[in-house]
Amino acid sequence: MVRLSKTYRFAVITALYLSITSALLGLICFKLVPFSAYTLALFVFLLFLVSTFIIQFRVERFIYQRVKKIYDDVSLLDSTSFSKVSVTTDMDTLSREVKKFATNKKLEIEMLKGREKYRREFLGNVSHELKTPLFTVQGYLSTLIDSGMKDKTMRQNYLERAEKGVERLIRIVEDLDMITKLEVGNLELNNTKFDIIPLVQDVFDLLEMKASKKDIILMFDMKYSKSFYVDADKEKIEQVLINLIVNSIKYGKDKGTTEVGIEQLTKNLLLVRIKDDGEGIAPQHIPRLFERFFRVDTSGSRDAGGSGLGLSIVKHIIEAHEQKIYVESEPGMGSEFSFTLKKAQ
Repeated sequence: MVRLSKTYRFAVITALYLSITSALLGLICFKLVPFSAYTLALFVFLLFLVSTFIIQFRVERFIYQRVKKIYDDVSLLDSTSFSKVSVTTDMDTLSREVKKFATNKKLEIEMLKGREKYRREFLGNVSHELKTPLFTVQGYLSTLIDSGMKDKTMRQNYLERAEKGVERLIRIVEDLDMITKLEVGNLELNNTKFDIIPLVQDVFDLLEMKASKKDIILMFDMKYSKSFYVDADKEKIEQVLINLIVNSIKYGKDKGTTEVGIEQLTKNLLLVRIKDDGEGIAPQHIPRLFERFFRVDTSGSRDAGGSGLGLSIVKHIIEAHEQKIYVESEPGMGSEFSFTLKKAQ
């Protein structure tokens, strides 16, 4: 027995229906009415109507059976429930649905690839950041266990260094916890009305000793005689200021300055600027500054300490306040980080 493809079977069966119908119509027409031009015209007209109905029915049924399977597969993959959906036999509609499905799936695949790349980079960065202080602590403790316990001076010195390594580990873990909470939206803001000028001065006092090690002067860009009240989470904004000013000290030049300026940007917004006269940032690095663990100068910045998450945390805190952060920098001329805050009414 010869097996025909589905399209040929469709054609053969349809032709068979038409042949049988034609024969029946011919018998009826020419049996009831003597052969004439009128009878022939009536036969052709009836054959046309019946053939149109048969072809339409057969084609629609043929397409429907195959379209339904495609539509069911697409609907099942593109939906979150098994609820029934109406099936169309219109090719344009189906084409749009399949194209929409393919586009969505392509975007999902690209997003998953991006997440996988990000996950690999993140795990690699975390491993690298944790490995350095862990090996440092392990090295000092191993030396003490092996031969340094009797030497009081060495013991004190190595324990202090090991403590610094542990402190760095704690900072990294705390920063990771903070940024995770910010990204998933679990960190609640406690907005209050406060004057940002005294807050900046408090941060200056806190970081004065750190700045003095490089003879860097922490200062306002001018003497402010009036208050600048903002509506924000004071603790989080203090962390933003600390991170940005620490960065300016870390990358600022010796015997340089870090200036903080505050100005009214619009009726409802204030702009806070932190400017240094350090080495600056190359243009190609600026778009990646707020990425986790991104460092412009890997060796130098790691020697300076830090978790590599400071700027990323700053960005998330500012965005949690529904505000913006900006960067302007020129190699050899220093950098300026600025962010907006809502002015208190």
